[in-house]
Amino acid sequence: MAERQLYLLKSGEIWLKGGNRPFFERMLRRHLHKTLKPYRPKILMQKGRFFLAVDSGGTAAAEQTLAKTFGLVGYSRAYATEKTLDALIETAREICREAVNSRRTATFKVESRRSDKSFPLNSYQISSKVGAAVSEAFPDLSVQMKDPDLVISVEIRDRAYLYGLTYPSPGGLPTGSAGKGLLMLSGGIDSPAAGYMMAKRGLVIEAVYFHAYPFTSQEAQEKVETLAGKLASYLGSIRLWVIPFTDAQLHIRNHAPEQEHTLHMRYAMVRLSEMLARKIRASCLITGEALSQVASQTVESLGFTDGASALPVFRPLIGLDKEDIIALARQIDTYDTSILPYDDCCTVFSSKHPLVKPDRELIQKSYDSLNLEGVLLDALKQAQMIRLPRQEPF
Repeated sequence: MAERQLYLLKSGEIWLKGGNRPFFERMLRRHLHKTLKPYRPKILMQKGRFFLAVDSGGTAAAEQTLAKTFGLVGYSRAYATEKTLDALIETAREICREAVNSRRTATFKVESRRSDKSFPLNSYQISSKVGAAVSEAFPDLSVQMKDPDLVISVEIRDRAYLYGLTYPSPGGLPTGSAGKGLLMLSGGIDSPAAGYMMAKRGLVIEAVYFHAYPFTSQEAQEKVETLAGKLASYLGSIRLWVIPFTDAQLHIRNHAPEQEHTLHMRYAMVRLSEMLARKIRASCLITGEALSQVASQTVESLGFTDGASALPVFRPLIGLDKEDIIALARQIDTYDTSILPYDDCCTVFSSKHPLVKPDRELIQKSYDSLNLEGVLLDALKQAQMIRLPRQEPF
């Protein structure tokens, strides 16, 4: 087995960034170097091509990482070999053999690009000779020029580079390229999906969870930790902040009209999240709210809770219906965890008949009369941080 495994990395939006492209490339390199550090990762630039090399023992880790690396749209196993026809044929046959063994492959074609004009065959001749040799070795495969099952790419540069099947990556922008955001993470379906969407836009994510012991169980917190760990599989790691919220909720329950409890609770959570965000130097908050999904997510209710933070509050799910959100949660493997039957603090303390269209001025006066700031500051002082690594066992 080769001492180093090579991968061709296919980026998406990075190539559209013009003069800012080096910054995004640097963020991508930083993420891969950090995540794959035990396997001595090295990223090579070859005239518009990204190649990643890792120790052969890091193949599984590399492929798990690349499948969840924001900023990439796909990757392929690649091979660097001598610039001889025999070497091209041998490598192309190996690529074809791997494709046939890993998935249903009935058709193929060879595409060639010759940057080194000293190579004695032109691009058409390379494709013809390599394709004929592959057909001879795999007589059950047929050549198909349009939408074949397998494209074997040959590039003649400083060396000959060949690659075959492309595996998908999530796209978006590299982790860290957009700064840091604080995700208000509950145990539900929506907030992990919202965190994923904003991480895909380049944000480093930290998360905050409001725990209402003894009204919510330890299992409820463990559920949230599992969800944060699933997000960490895309980010490399994540910091989860657990804030005790029982005193604030009891204060609201004892001093506010019942129909206002949910709104005041949401406002207090946003206020506490902003405090924490400033402490950890996050520049925005992220929630899983979708317009009119529940009473606290009407236009009027969202307008009120937005007033709790001077930082922007991003709601990437705002225009999605529940089926859209469930589909995304299944895609990122959070759905089965989110539906585990452990109530969070929002469920336990929710109003039976909450206000749907609160008067902004009146509800603000009601909240201010609660004098919650001291209670919230005490809760923030008791915040505990849990660092969660990515979950895949490398």
